[in-house]
Amino acid sequence: MKGVVLNAGSAKALTISLTVGAVGGTLFQLSGLPLAWMLGPLIANLVVSSQGVKVEVPEPLRNVFLAVMGLVLGSQVTPQLAHRVLDWPVSAALLLLGVAASTAVAAAWYRRCGFDPVSAWFGASPGAMTAMILLGEKCGGDPQRIAVAQSLRIILVILFLPPLFWAYEGGGEGIGPVHSSFEHGWMLLMIPLLLPLGRWLRIPSPALLAPLLAAALLSGVDIASFALPEWGMNLMLWVLSSAIGSRFQGMTRKLFGRYLWQSGVATLLALLVLALFAELIHQLLGVGRDVALLALAPGGIGEMAILAVALNIDPVFVAFHHLLRMVTLMIIAPFWARWLLRHAPS
Repeated sequence: MKGVVLNAGSAKALTISLTVGAVGGTLFQLSGLPLAWMLGPLIANLVVSSQGVKVEVPEPLRNVFLAVMGLVLGSQVTPQLAHRVLDWPVSAALLLLGVAASTAVAAAWYRRCGFDPVSAWFGASPGAMTAMILLGEKCGGDPQRIAVAQSLRIILVILFLPPLFWAYEGGGEGIGPVHSSFEHGWMLLMIPLLLPLGRWLRIPSPALLAPLLAAALLSGVDIASFALPEWGMNLMLWVLSSAIGSRFQGMTRKLFGRYLWQSGVATLLALLVLALFAELIHQLLGVGRDVALLALAPGGIGEMAILAVALNIDPVFVAFHHLLRMVTLMIIAPFWARWLLRHAPS
């Protein structure tokens, strides 16, 4: 596949990242901690990368495993799912209101931390990270502040939510969906075709969504449904979580600590606001609190899909709402950027 060939430096960084991730996953598993192969590699890579160790999971490799995740997610669509779709317009409306409110609250906090208005708003926007960084920079914002705020928010959401679910809701039934063997493994052969097709069609997050849509079509009409055994799920989580944790390079410990504090408070504020809207969804539609909160959580669609599958919390409902949020943000962001250019102080 184009772009998968690595130079010596990237190969070494990948080897270190996966080795560190394997150590983290093994330690978490031996300690009896839940989500061992998600949180272990993530935290281990986050620690070593923040200490200046060169770790990296190249984008082409990450995209391959993200495509496998898309097949797993799309295969959760069944013919019996149709009756639930009628509830989604209500939850979608509450999602968009919650996104607006939580972004405003988090942006206000970032302003108190000394962010300029553009960096505050685009750093607080919950999703479409690459688009938010590029648009924020175009409007005169600080791209490093926006990128760090976006990246830390995603990581913190992944670290915050599982303990909340285990404490208050039980956190689903663990890693899932788990099978004893591959089912319809031939669907993996579609990945080399679906990745370039998704880019050509300009689908948002094509590595995840193109396979997801293809698998949803096949599963929805009851032709084929892709499934992984437990070791396959753990392998996928190991690589993807190592990729998430390896994002921080060359940042001093003091600067990282300051950004971590600022992003931690902003993420908690956003989660508290979104929890209120998740409770409304629970009360109005009978959706589980854990499902509603994960559907509204201010993380990236890929990361929240990983978390939904790892926790076995209604991945299709969660993925739909995160896709809606991402598309809405990408539509609204250019107009918001123009308004900020005209009205925000320099």
